[in-house]
Amino acid sequence: MGEDPIISGMAGRYATALFELALDNKAIDSVKKDLDQFDALIAGSVDLNRLVRSPVFDADEQLKALSAILTKAGIIGLAANFLRVITTNRRLFAVRDMIRGYRMLVARHKGEVVAQVTVAEKLNDNNLDALKSALKSVTGGKDIDLDVKIDPAIIGGLVVKVGSRMVDSSLRTKLNSIKVAMKEAR
Repeated sequence: MGEDPIISGMAGRYATALFELALDNKAIDSVKKDLDQFDALIAGSVDLNRLVRSPVFDADEQLKALSAILTKAGIIGLAANFLRVITTNRRLFAVRDMIRGYRMLVARHKGEVVAQVTVAEKLNDNNLDALKSALKSVTGGKDIDLDVKIDPAIIGGLVVKVGSRMVDSSLRTKLNSIKVAMKEAR
């Protein structure tokens, strides 16, 4: 039997360690909420994304900036301590993969399915609900935890990945198929 893809690799090991600690402390949901908030901060800030990913900043600089961000965002407890530890260990560059792994572990623990959805622009609540119910019918009635990413490069439509299944109905993919078909027709 192979390694579980959720817990493989460095990011998976950190995510698993945090999950086990959160489980022991009965703090799974609060840690997930804080990590989701931090992930949203990274996604919404070019400067924070650079701080997280750039090897130019040393651990002390990252830790000082991170502490200020955590305080301002109100992220405390296990999630804040975890983020400080990975910063000290020079692993902050992989934090988004760690958060993704943590989400998957939480979903598996709760019997949910994580669906990674890429859209061109932010979905409103009605569209999110419709997507959740459509995915729920496909997954045999399991609750769905959506991990939504916004990527304007897909132009329109959406890309949905549930487990190893992927549905790509993005306009970019459709336009590329038309381009390939036109080249073959020459």
